[in-house]
Order: sequence, then C-alpha cells, then structure tokens
Amino acid sequence: MGVLSIVFLPLFSMAASEEFDLVINNGRVMDPESGLDAIRHIGILAGRIVSVSEQELAGDRIIDAEGLVVAPGFVDLHAHGQTEESYRLMVQDGVTSGFELEIGTARVADWYNERAGGQVLNYGISVGHIPIRMALFEDEGRFLPTGPGGGGIAGPGIMDRMESMMRQGLAEGAIAMGFGLAYTPAATQTEFEAMLSIAAEVQVSAHIHTRGGLDGLRQIIASAGDAGTPLHIVHANSSGGSTISEFLAIIQAARDAGQDVTTEMYPYEASYSDIGSALFDGWETWEDDRFGRNMWVATSERLTRESFARYRQITGGMITFSRTEEMTRTALRHPLTMIASDGRILDGKGHPRSAGSYSKVLGQYVREEQLMDLMDALRRMTIEPARRLQAYVPAMANKGRIRVGADADITVFDPETVLDQATYTDPALPSIGIEYVLVNGGIVLDAGTLHPEIRTGVAIKNK
Repeated sequence: MGVLSIVFLPLFSMAASEEFDLVINNGRVMDPESGLDAIRHIGILAGRIVSVSEQELAGDRIIDAEGLVVAPGFVDLHAHGQTEESYRLMVQDGVTSGFELEIGTARVADWYNERAGGQVLNYGISVGHIPIRMALFEDEGRFLPTGPGGGGIAGPGIMDRMESMMRQGLAEGAIAMGFGLAYTPAATQTEFEAMLSIAAEVQVSAHIHTRGGLDGLRQIIASAGDAGTPLHIVHANSSGGSTISEFLAIIQAARDAGQDVTTEMYPYEASYSDIGSALFDGWETWEDDRFGRNMWVATSERLTRESFARYRQITGGMITFSRTEEMTRTALRHPLTMIASDGRILDGKGHPRSAGSYSKVLGQYVREEQLMDLMDALRRMTIEPARRLQAYVPAMANKGRIRVGADADITVFDPETVLDQATYTDPALPSIGIEYVLVNGGIVLDAGTLHPEIRTGVAIKNK
C-alpha cells in the first residue's frame, strides 16, 4: 500500500441504521484525547471510523467487545525492530504504528521501498545522524558504529556531505531526525548544532539519545532551545538511571519555560545495546563483578571479563542489568513519560521489551500495582506520541484517537488478563489479553489470533 493520505470526513456519526464494513459493539471505549470512557459502538467504513454511537450498529462483520476495552491503537516512537518478525510481535502487544526514530537510516527512500506493498502495522523512519556518520566514515558496524563512525572527527568536507544527506532524507519522507550521541563521542557540539539547525528550519522533531549525564541533558535542551528545534529525549529511564528524578525534573523545567521537549520510557530494568559500541569504551577498567551484570543475547550467558573481551571482538547484542525496579516506577509515575519499547528482535533473540512493553504497563503497573490509572496509561501510548509527530507529519493527526474521521487503528484488550509474557531468556513470547488489533480497518489480530496476511499497514511519511 502507499503513503497514508488524509481524507477529511464530516465530523458527524452515520446513523445507526447504516451498514458498515466492520462494527465493534458493546466495548468500553476509552479515548484519551476527548476523555470519553463509556460503553459505545463503533462503525468502520473504508478504513476510517465513521460512527461512535450510543446505539448498537450493524455491519458486514460485528465484533462483540463486551467486557473489553476499545482503545486507540498504540503508537511506538522507538521501535528498532523494523522487520516482519518484530512487527508481528508488536501487533500482538497492541501496537498499530511502529517507528524507528532514534537510529533511523541514511537511505530513507530505499528503506520505504523495501517495505512497500503493505505491512501488518504502519511504519516510518527518521533520517539518522548515526547511519549517516557510519556511511561517511565507512564504519563496518552492523547497526551501531564500532569504529570511525563513532570516533571520527568530521571536517568541513564531511560536514557538508552530512548536512546534504540529512536534507535529502527529509526530502525523501523521513518523519524525524535521529541522534544517538552516546554512540558518537567524537561528534562535536558544532556538528550537533548544525544538524539541529536543519531540523529547526522545517520544525521536524529531533529524537536524541543523550550523553554526559544531567549536564549533557541540560546542554542538549539548551542547544535545541537556541535553535528552535522540537526535541524528544529517548528512553529517559535508561539515560536517567539512578538520577531519573532529576533527569525528568530538567525536562519538566524546560517545558514549564515554554520549550517543545518531550520524553519516553520502557518499563524494564535492563537495557540492550551492541557490545562493540562506544557505550562500553573503557571496559578494561571495570571491576570484575560488573561484567556479570551483562548477558550475551545469543546464548543468555552472564559474562566474565574474559567472555566480554571475546565477544567485544565480534560485536553483537548484550543486555545490561543496571537499574532497580524503583527507578522504573519513578519514571512511570511522572506524567511526562510516554511509553516506547526501544525494541528489536532478530531470529527470536533480543530484549523482552520488544514484545511486551505495552501489555506490561497495562497488566503489571495499571491492573496489579495501580501505579497509574488506565486512561493515563493509554494517553502515554496513543495521543501523546501521535501529537509529538503530527505538526510535521499530518497523517498522525488521525492516529492515536477514537473519533469520527480518524483512521481505524484500534486495539481491543481484556483489562483483566492483559500481560506481557516475554522474558530475558525467551524474549519473543507474545503478550496475552490483546484480543483484536485493527490497522486502517484491517483485522490483523482477530480474537487473539494473528493474521500476518492482512497487510493494511501503510508508510507514514512527512508532509
């Protein structure tokens, strides 16, 4: 399928006597944008919501959602897993739009072309500072830089090419600009600010993995503020770590001062990265017990100094257990944090956040621990990420909402059973309790059964 285009429908509901392609009756409809939380009946026609009714509706297919929550489809702003394997797991976690906005790509047009023809969810990409650096410095890393892509100094010639590639990526439809500053320690402040100025010109959001702790966060916020760049700080929980309260307070203060800055988190205590990346430079000086906090994804083994050194030579995925559950709860309690998975599964290996982030929040933190209420959790999964993008990506104005005229991206779940199942040693287990997932009106998950042949997801591009 092609790029999603916006068709503005009259803002009224069709009569209850009309026939629809699909009807969802008797569900508890929860829409964080409007605050609606009531039993309603939804009529869908040609991939759009055309009725939200107090009366039961008739249609070619009727889903009885009695006892279930009917919510906008979840929008994941930070999904590294842009493969069909990952897409299937994301749908089973309630996600209807999954975007790779931190790392991104240097080849935006090619990236979209590789996924043309429809997917099980909506997909989109940023133009990425990291892959552009890797291309220009001929870094051999598979996903993250392991050589000059992170450690090379960009002279005037490379800077000119970098700026040109950034602009080209935006021209080809990228929906954000992505930065992983922790992975590019040689990227100077001058280089970073030059990229921010490009984002400011068109008001595209910059999605940034910070570096340098709290002072680094302050510098990034100040630079974005000076440039006038919309800013999104990725995975506040892992970047903030033990200083998560202060980390979020800095972002809140910037927002209170009128700056456009948002953030996100994933609900797990462990992080995931490439063992060969710059994040782990200086590992030779670690205390011995620090190595045991890391797990080699391919084998699930805890590492030693010797095995770390061996795997660092070949590079690959590593999970690091570095935070406490209370740090996760602190991040979740803060109203600023959207939910985003930061997930990636390859051949069944990876981090459980790839398959379980949304159901974990709904099951553990909403139902079991009552850390937040259900509407607030849904707000962070739907309308807030849609709003983050929609100024530059108009298609997102019809995502993350249940209202007449919106796209029929809908997640229906059982609030009494929804829960993640994925673990660190078995990260590709689908969540339970997600009963139906509609993507542009196509029933991709039907009564808990995935239908990967239903490929109604479309490319989301900028304006």
